[in-house]
Amino acid sequence: MADRYSSDVLQPGWQQQGRPRSTDVPLQLDLVVEDPSTGYVGAVVGWENGLVILEDRRGAHRAFPVGPGFWIDGKPVNLCIPSRQGSARRHTASGSLAGPEHEAARVALPSRIYVEGRHDAELVEKVWGDDLRHVGVVVEYMGGMDDLVNIVADFRPGPGHRLGVLIDHLVAGTKESRIAGQVAKGGYGDHVMITGHRFIDVWQAIKPERIGRKAWPEVPMDEDFKLGTL
Repeated sequence: MADRYSSDVLQPGWQQQGRPRSTDVPLQLDLVVEDPSTGYVGAVVGWENGLVILEDRRGAHRAFPVGPGFWIDGKPVNLCIPSRQGSARRHTASGSLAGPEHEAARVALPSRIYVEGRHDAELVEKVWGDDLRHVGVVVEYMGGMDDLVNIVADFRPGPGHRLGVLIDHLVAGTKESRIAGQVAKGGYGDHVMITGHRFIDVWQAIKPERIGRKAWPEVPMDEDFKLGTL
């Protein structure tokens, strides 16, 4: 006769008997997985801070904790961080998702962005430089805007040869707004965009509390702004 009682039915692991076991699967880009608790299916587009980011067929993203509880082809898996250091997801200084590091450099487009002021141009480069190089757009420093009408005319904007201009102190009633209006009347249509901020210098966009002041100093109109501030 068969001995049906030779082993302990409550021995460790009895809860998992008869159930499929999860296998460890290292995360990799474009790996398609399913979260069975929600029915969400998506491809892996990155992972960071213990989360895996999935993208569904509509392009929407959703994050899940890395670990067990996923299915691949109907089988349970335990998603694991690869042994190599760092995340597969990298961001530029502006916070956007960076492209592959091996991606070939883009040839610069004929279009340009002119930025008034050295500090402004350096700021644009520091924050958005990687993003602009990714699409082949070059930022150029523009010393001043007093001759902006001729600067734009020399550039000869047109289809595929567009120009963006970023200037300081673009508020109603200022010299800057009057010159921008003259450029707008130059007949360049949709090929030129002039925009700016309301500050005399871009660093005024920083809250003065960040450096322990209640407000930025008010400099008389007949005094050099930078020297007056110092």
